[in-house]
Amino acid sequence: MSEQKNRSPQDTHVHGPECRHDHGHGDGPSLAAEKPAAAKPRFKDLKVVGTKSAEAHVHGPSCNHDHGHDPAHGDGHAHEHGESCDHDHGGHGHHHAKPKRVRPPGYRAAEGGGVALQLDLEGALPGETDDLGRFQKLEAALEAQHGVIDVHLRRDQGYPEICLHYNPGLVSAATLLATAQRTGAQVAKRYKGHTWFVRGMTSADSATAIEHGLGKLTGVLSANVAYASERLVVEYDSETVSLKDIEAQAKSLGYTLEVPSHGHACSHHAHGGGLAPLLEMPLVVAAGVLLVAGWALEHFVPSLTWAPTAAWALSIVSGGFFAIRGSVKSLLQLRIDIETMMVVAALGAAVLGSWFEGAFLLFLFSAGHALEHRAMDRARRSIESLGALRPEVARVRRDGELVEVPVAQVLRGDRVVVRPGDRVPLDGIIREGKSSLEQAAITGESMPVPKQPGDEVFSGTVNCEALLEVEVTRLSSESVLARVVDMVAEAEAQKGPNQRFAQRLERTFAPLVMIGAVIFPVVLVLLGTPLEEAVLRAVSLLVAASPCALAISTPSAVLSAVAAAARGGVLIKGGIYLELLGKVNAIAFDKTGTLTVGKPKLLSTAPMDGVTEEDLLGTAASVEALSAHPLAHAIVEAAASRGLKPAAGSDMEAVHGKGLRAKVGDAVVTVGNLALFAGDTVPDDIRARVDRLEESGQTTMVVRRADRFLGVLGVADTVRAGARHVISTLKQQGIARTVMLSGDNSRVAKSIAAQVGLDEARAPLMPADKVTAVREMGREGSVAMVGDGVNDAPALAAAAVGVAMGGAGSDAALETADVVLMSDDLSRLPFAVSLARQATAVMKQNLVIALGVSGVLIIATLLGLTKISHAVVLHEGSTLLVVANGLRLLALRPKALGSTPLPSMEIAPAPRS
Repeated sequence: MSEQKNRSPQDTHVHGPECRHDHGHGDGPSLAAEKPAAAKPRFKDLKVVGTKSAEAHVHGPSCNHDHGHDPAHGDGHAHEHGESCDHDHGGHGHHHAKPKRVRPPGYRAAEGGGVALQLDLEGALPGETDDLGRFQKLEAALEAQHGVIDVHLRRDQGYPEICLHYNPGLVSAATLLATAQRTGAQVAKRYKGHTWFVRGMTSADSATAIEHGLGKLTGVLSANVAYASERLVVEYDSETVSLKDIEAQAKSLGYTLEVPSHGHACSHHAHGGGLAPLLEMPLVVAAGVLLVAGWALEHFVPSLTWAPTAAWALSIVSGGFFAIRGSVKSLLQLRIDIETMMVVAALGAAVLGSWFEGAFLLFLFSAGHALEHRAMDRARRSIESLGALRPEVARVRRDGELVEVPVAQVLRGDRVVVRPGDRVPLDGIIREGKSSLEQAAITGESMPVPKQPGDEVFSGTVNCEALLEVEVTRLSSESVLARVVDMVAEAEAQKGPNQRFAQRLERTFAPLVMIGAVIFPVVLVLLGTPLEEAVLRAVSLLVAASPCALAISTPSAVLSAVAAAARGGVLIKGGIYLELLGKVNAIAFDKTGTLTVGKPKLLSTAPMDGVTEEDLLGTAASVEALSAHPLAHAIVEAAASRGLKPAAGSDMEAVHGKGLRAKVGDAVVTVGNLALFAGDTVPDDIRARVDRLEESGQTTMVVRRADRFLGVLGVADTVRAGARHVISTLKQQGIARTVMLSGDNSRVAKSIAAQVGLDEARAPLMPADKVTAVREMGREGSVAMVGDGVNDAPALAAAAVGVAMGGAGSDAALETADVVLMSDDLSRLPFAVSLARQATAVMKQNLVIALGVSGVLIIATLLGLTKISHAVVLHEGSTLLVVANGLRLLALRPKALGSTPLPSMEIAPAPRS
């Protein structure tokens, strides 16, 4: 719930004298009776349908799922998934089907002076994140418009905006905004994005080869490969090139593109990576055996002078099989990458007679890659394990019979029977039965959650107690579980500053090192160094400066962090949001549904002398029964809980912004705030009661029947158990400033802020005011906004990071926020912040390790202080070290935050109207 869920315009139950909201009452039932649970359905003969379709896909050799796929379905089975593919793969492209939240336009001064208009990049080009590809097309189109001076990408607000410098004498702001939106729509219609799963990548260099090869295809604007999650994102001109053309180009490079299946992080084809996963480790072992054999022959059978060399030559071929193949592809593309550097170094050593060093280099290089692949597969499997929680079949009630149906064939509206101990096969609403469900896979909640008819359940959760009958509301590919897996698998493609820095450095570094390796021996020879020694030192330089560790330093950390977060009930949608959350030093909170539970209660009755509590509450309930607002329900429910039967009210009249009047019997009853009684004489006792209740954080309602004041009622929302502990934990983590942004009156907001330990409360605020407040906070540092992701969207959008709660039950929260707390539990927020900070620290550590080891080795090589074998060991050791450092993030789990319930009088006001 949110503070912005308004009562209808006619309601006048106000939240105190300072409240300025529209409080509309609408006609509606006074109190809905709880629907009794239906009798448990009995099982009939269980039938099985669609057995062929039930056959699940294997997710590659590393996924460990026994899905019954034919082993022959391997590398030779290309199984193209082009535009005509009819599989339920989801086909999600560069951006998700539902739009993300769009920030409102801004008008800030241009960097160099003058006037500028800022548009959210997501609004103009959905799914775009950088200034390449489609953005360049939009930039050119806008700069051709009359009055536009310059167009560029701007990130000073913590998110990408299109900044348009313009001449106000030639074009008005309104005209420019309309032109920009129209042009953006035209560009977005023609230039599109698409995502594939890539089969056949053997190293991070494969990613560069694909990007370079596809980039040369006419009509491809940009190609971006997320190596860790094996995803390819392409931006292309739909009028020039088709998806089939792109898939054919990738195949010519030696890679197969596959449309990812919703809810799966791995390829759904056996042997999805081609020969590499099958042969990589055996070839490494063979290279090691041949390496040792050559050494043994050299020392124990010296008479066979040719034998050691032959063994080492075979070791070079075995250890360098995939590296040599990759380097040939790179050279055909006129590129120099890490694999090329390693192969050149090994062959250079062999030509100079250092066969052992050359074989040792490629053995360690291939062993490092094999271990790296195993490690990255572990991270991918941790994501895939979420999707594996979803059952393959569902027990569906059709035509009075219970049949087993593959989940992919279950339709919306079907009734699914879930037995105790079974996992829920699809998202839906309980129609019959009561039970408790273990939702840890989705929300991270450790304790089962009680459910009854009308409650929502999620695919992959476990039914703990009783038989349930669930009406399906989402198809298998649309389930919360499937969407979480999709978003986590694609998170690496949303690269943060550290990722982009490492990528740029790697692409620049490799060619420079190759140039240096050519120049360095020439300089040494000119200085009098023997040719053989000069070349060997150049080979050592190639090894020392090869940026292998740099290439994998950030992807391993990002994939591990988002996987750990997902298992802990937090969805982080990209590396960029992971890094931004790690930098946050201030957090703004919505109140209702975030810091408070979101369901108002009657907490206080303050009758006047001679008036009973039953008379006061019953009279108010007669009027409130005419409204369907949560505040009115609080009064009616309180009356019902005390066994009161209020008289029926009639002829309700709303006084805008102040309160209600209605006839109860022959008397006119007025219920509202003090402003409703302006001009009347209000007893001092009434004013005193109002002040006392509002100071304690309650919303007050004064009740008068005819000319007699009966008393005051205090209604409030309750503070979430443990909210104060959460705020305290965040401050211990280094969050310097915590602020509540509330729509309630100032007195109420400050009372709540004091109860939970916030530094500041800003109230009363309308949605636009909240946006302004978040932007003001953003000028002093990076700020996160925490809300429910629905009515808080403008404020969430204005923050550097938008954090939404209750994502498992809210499509809007899943789509609009950057970070989603899947459960309706604020205690996940400190975990998310802590994880983001640790992940950012690990990325920086990895960059320091990668660059530091390379730097030391380069200097040692230039000074002649190291040998090839030393450089090889340290180089490969640094690569494995950064991978292991990144993978340790997988072990992080949320700590149990003690739920410290606040005393009953520590309360929060009712939902914002």
